[in-house]
Amino acid sequence: MKTLVLLTTWLLFMSSSLCQKESNHTVPKTFHSTVQDGYEKIPPSCIEEVKKTIQNKDNKCTSVNSNISTLKITNVTKEYFTSSLSTKLIPAIYIAVVLIGVPSNAITLWMLFFKIRSVRTAIFYTNLAISDFLFCIMLPFRITYHLNGNNWLFGEAMCRIMTAIFYGNMYCSTLLLTCISLSRYVAIVHPFTYRNLPKQLLSTFTCGTVWTLVFLYMIPLITTKQSYTLEKLNITTCHDVSNNCETWAHLQHYYFIFLAVGGFLIPLCIVIFCYVSIIRTLKAYNLKWFWYIKISLLILSIFAVCFTPSNILLIAHHINYHYNSKDSLYGFYLIALSLSSLNSCLDPFLYFLMSKINSNNNVVCLPTIKTIRRGQT
Repeated sequence: MKTLVLLTTWLLFMSSSLCQKESNHTVPKTFHSTVQDGYEKIPPSCIEEVKKTIQNKDNKCTSVNSNISTLKITNVTKEYFTSSLSTKLIPAIYIAVVLIGVPSNAITLWMLFFKIRSVRTAIFYTNLAISDFLFCIMLPFRITYHLNGNNWLFGEAMCRIMTAIFYGNMYCSTLLLTCISLSRYVAIVHPFTYRNLPKQLLSTFTCGTVWTLVFLYMIPLITTKQSYTLEKLNITTCHDVSNNCETWAHLQHYYFIFLAVGGFLIPLCIVIFCYVSIIRTLKAYNLKWFWYIKISLLILSIFAVCFTPSNILLIAHHINYHYNSKDSLYGFYLIALSLSSLNSCLDPFLYFLMSKINSNNNVVCLPTIKTIRRGQT
């Protein structure tokens, strides 16, 4: 009997110990098919944390639906908007572009309209000068924006127009410079083909195609919101800040990368190919090609100084932001973008070089090349 009592006491002690051990190592149990009272209670702090997270996400998404214009920015972005780079250096570059670009392009247009005799030769340069002149007379709006502490005062519509003209001029210039290079390439390397082409009609059609492409390129910039008010600085930016909750935000990096590749990288490869082929052809026939080296260097300099930094940084920025959610390269991109405006000052010199070639008779004449080629066959 005494043994039975001891055994019973030992079993009760062990069962209570096991129950206590199990209760100390229990984990929250969810999604069990038990009655409501059988669920373990979730701490109120956890519920509040989840509610707060969901509410923040909802607020972020509904900002698009309500067309909100006020955004919050990081400290890095704030430093850029208040730095001397954006309020002094960039507007100084634009001021220099206006002072040089407006008169030089105006003189170029006057010469093209009243002095040049060959209409087909003037078509490409006229369109290039018009693009540059339009860009230069619009730059004072951008200058005012930067000098005013990156605060846009001219409304949403004007911001969209200014942004479209800014990017449109860059890619219109690259495409027209490519067309000029192709025209010179066909004239020198394939003179027989060039002679039989309807040059004036083809030049006009090509320029119309370029303007159409540029307009199509700019449609996303014209149709989407470009100006936003920043809470920390109490300023309204133009194109420098975007809302990540916009309907097309997830397509932005594809758009700008496509813009850089189609408007810069492909034209650059074509220009290099054209002028390398021209110089090789002229050198092979012992013809004067010194002036074409100058033109080649000038066009490549325009691409290298004006277009390469901004477009490479544009691609790098959008790839970096898409995969790493970092915008640390955008400040450098905006500085490089200001350098791209220098093409409006350099393009007129391209026309002056071409007119110098024609006046000094250093341009290759089609009959000369045809005579040499016939003698070799």
